[in-house]
Amino acid sequence: MAIRVVIADDDVLLREGLASLLQRSGFEVAGQAGDAETLLAAVREHGPDLVLTDIRMPPAHSTEGLDAARTIRAEFPDTGIVVLSAHIDVEHATELLAGGRAIGYLLKTRVTDVEDFVDTLNRVTAGASVIDPALVTELVSARRRNDPLAALSAREREVLSLMAEGLSNAGIGRRLWVTEGTVEKHVRSILTKLDLPETGDDHRRVRAVIVYLDSL
Repeated sequence: MAIRVVIADDDVLLREGLASLLQRSGFEVAGQAGDAETLLAAVREHGPDLVLTDIRMPPAHSTEGLDAARTIRAEFPDTGIVVLSAHIDVEHATELLAGGRAIGYLLKTRVTDVEDFVDTLNRVTAGASVIDPALVTELVSARRRNDPLAALSAREREVLSLMAEGLSNAGIGRRLWVTEGTVEKHVRSILTKLDLPETGDDHRRVRAVIVYLDSL
């Protein structure tokens, strides 16, 4: 049986274009909507296999589509949901994908590759979660930017990992075949780069280890 889909986008030309494309590809377009309220009504009326929605829709053009997707997931957990976005929005995409199976996040430019787009819709309907490759790249870049250890050199990371094992400076020196003084220099550099100021005690080492463990 054909996959039944409801399409939501306030851009009438894009919505009609998607409907025509999907019908030619063997889908059954059960309903169309130009706003979140109409989308929810169409889903409740038709019980589609798949919902294809823009993130931003009237009246505020903020997260209406995403909010509707959350409601649909709560009311119809077996319905596949693909959210289309005009640009990469890491925060909203991450929130959406946390919903689990049968979820997709695609940039609207991905629609131009019809074969790939249709394959993605089929996979989401079957239960897969699909992320636009551009979003994957952005997520990796964001993680690198937010990595507290990014400023450390390879040797400093090595010293910090041995600190996490509980070794003293002397013990680290023996493990790495360097002097204790060299290790002390590395430790001072690590604490400075991790923005752990002097406190008059050894808690900075513990805090550095916690930062390291949290990054794993």
